[in-house]
Amino acid sequence: MATAATTALAVTGVCSVLTWMSVSLATHDSDSKPGASCSYTPTKRGTPSDLPVFDAEKASRPFTATLVTNQGDVTLKALTGDAPCTTNSFSFLARKGYFGGSECHRVTTQGIYVLECGDAKGDGKADPGYFFPDENLDGASYPAGTVAMAKVEPGKNGSKFFISYADPDVAMSSQWTPFAKVVGGMDVLRKIGETGTSDGSTDGRPQLPVIIKSVLLR
Repeated sequence: MATAATTALAVTGVCSVLTWMSVSLATHDSDSKPGASCSYTPTKRGTPSDLPVFDAEKASRPFTATLVTNQGDVTLKALTGDAPCTTNSFSFLARKGYFGGSECHRVTTQGIYVLECGDAKGDGKADPGYFFPDENLDGASYPAGTVAMAKVEPGKNGSKFFISYADPDVAMSSQWTPFAKVVGGMDVLRKIGETGTSDGSTDGRPQLPVIIKSVLLR
């Protein structure tokens, strides 16, 4: 029989997961169709040079992206056929060096096992100068190796993304755009996740600092 302390710990863990899902990932209110013209809307700080240009033919070409981090390399295969608007945005930011020097600011170690990155300031409030709607949500799931967008606010994606380093223990509804799969470096991700957070909680800044030095596209 579970003790009171064990029960309290379980409740705390579940609440942490629900908070991460409701606050960090938010919810969706739109779903772009693959192959449709992509819409990138400038934010208050955005300028024309901040906006990606979408070319359907170029955006459909497959590519891989290697996150060169201080903890080791992680290689992703972009799902250009399923999430062209998102992969086009990711490659645009990578080519302009947006992710270089950024810190993966969050790791979750109970219920949902993810590492969150993509924020140039490392505080979870990323603004690359534009946002764009969801896509590829039909039947979306988030097993180990999934790379998906973490929203700025409902229906708005920017630069933040999360990587699942293990299968989730709780049901995750199809609300976050999957745009890539990990094809190398799962051991790096598991090491980061298993080391936990800097404050010992189940949701916080990684104990092992994770700095994206650069992103190599191929």
